[in-house]
Amino acid sequence: MPTGQGGSALVVIDMINTYDHQDAELLVPSAERVVPVLADLIGRARAARTPVIYANDNFGLWRSHHGELVEAALARPHADLIEPIKPDDDSLFVVKARHSIFYETPMSYLLWQLGVGHVVLCGQVTEQCVLYSALDAHIRHLDVTVPRDAVACIHLHLEDAALEMMERNMGARIVRAREVGFPTPTG
Repeated sequence: MPTGQGGSALVVIDMINTYDHQDAELLVPSAERVVPVLADLIGRARAARTPVIYANDNFGLWRSHHGELVEAALARPHADLIEPIKPDDDSLFVVKARHSIFYETPMSYLLWQLGVGHVVLCGQVTEQCVLYSALDAHIRHLDVTVPRDAVACIHLHLEDAALEMMERNMGARIVRAREVGFPTPTG
């Protein structure tokens, strides 16, 4: 559903994570590099009153709500990767079960309701959930920006390919996080 509207939202993908899954040992070093950049990006979005939406796997915990997912991640050994970027009381949260933030979720409706026509996608995993979410945003006629230093990967060579695909095939702006601007609302 095209929004036809011009607001922006920062979408944080799958960063509320217990890191006790297959490939976690490959993902953690990349996440460690990304978390400080993400913390700054989230802080700037919040300061500009840009919606911050966490889109996160539920890890098969179908009776859980977002607070339980955050608590579970904070109780694990990699809580240091969660604490600096955890949702605040104003953050929005969409639980997803598959790769794309749009697949069988209310994300399209939420973005429409917020007047969002531009999404800044960050989080993990670049070559999986970020890539598929960028494609689904593109086919919904949303403008997409992906800060290359605010996404974490499992395989660096696949991350490079995914970023190139997003830019070439989906018209995504691939930038550094410091280049992402969040206009401060007037009034």
